[in-house]
Parts: sequence; structure tokens; C-alpha cells
Amino acid sequence: MNITIIGRKCNPHEDFRARAEKRLSKIEKLVGPDATAKITATAEKSSNVVEVTVTKSGMIFRAEERSEDMINALDICVDALIRQIRKNKTRVEKKIHSAVLDDFVGEPVEEEKDYDLIREKTVLLKPQSVDEAILQMNLTDHQFYMFLNAETEQINVVYKRTENGYGLITPEIDG
Repeated sequence: MNITIIGRKCNPHEDFRARAEKRLSKIEKLVGPDATAKITATAEKSSNVVEVTVTKSGMIFRAEERSEDMINALDICVDALIRQIRKNKTRVEKKIHSAVLDDFVGEPVEEEKDYDLIREKTVLLKPQSVDEAILQMNLTDHQFYMFLNAETEQINVVYKRTENGYGLITPEIDG
């Protein structure tokens, strides 16, 4: 597994790096050696934030944790990722049977309330069903997810509704 560790406002110590490699070996057993992992460790005033993103064949698994101890946050993230991967394998077996999910769409652009554009991303759109899009949105732990609808060949957005359930946004051209 290819592991990248990034420190923001800190320089992760060698013991953190060693712990990350040891803990991610468990994930490597679940997803295979061709997966990639990106760990972002951020030091803040009162806590440390660790974000771990694992990508394998277009599937994205992501966890983020805040703790006083960076290694503790890493351990909690890895445990959450293991649960996500196992849950995904069960869902894939039940819903898609033997089909391989190799669709990839990056994380959505986040905006602040004062409308300053702080992040911009390019997403690769591959056709997928609404169910696959909802599954990918839940795996990345986001509130919405943009995808290319395989049935309509249009860009759609699925989102989590506050009253439970999901919503689907489809485009309509004004004309």
C-alpha cells in the first residue's frame, strides 16, 4: 500500500509514521496492496486532527478524528475505516453481487458562509446508478455527491435530507 503522510502546522514524528504503517497494514489485508492511503495530521490549539483517506479501484474510504493525542486519533480513524470497508463489502455483495465498483468522483467543493471560494476540485465522472452514488456518498461521509447518472446520462446530485432519507437533484435546462 502506498502511504502518504502530510503534516499541517506540525511535523509528524517517526513513531506516528511507524504506527500509521502498522495500523494501515490491517486495511491493506482487506483491500489489497494496490490501494493508496493519504494521512493528513493537523495540529490545532487544543487538539489534533487526523484524516485518513484510502482509495482502491476508484472507491474512496475516509475517516476524520479529533483528539488530544495524534496517535489515538489515528487509531480511531483506522478502526472506522475497517468498519466502513467491511460494511461496503457486505453491501456490494448484497446489492451488486459480483460487479466491481470502479467509479470515482472526488470530494465535493466546500464553501464558507461568506462565499469565499476556499477549495476547488476537479471530479472524474463515470456513469453509475443512483444506489451506487448514495453508497459512495456514505463511504466518503459527505452530505452530497455529484455523479453521472448511467440511466439518463446527465450529471445528478444525491444528498442527505435532514428529515432522514435521500434526495436526488436532476438538471433541467431553462428554455
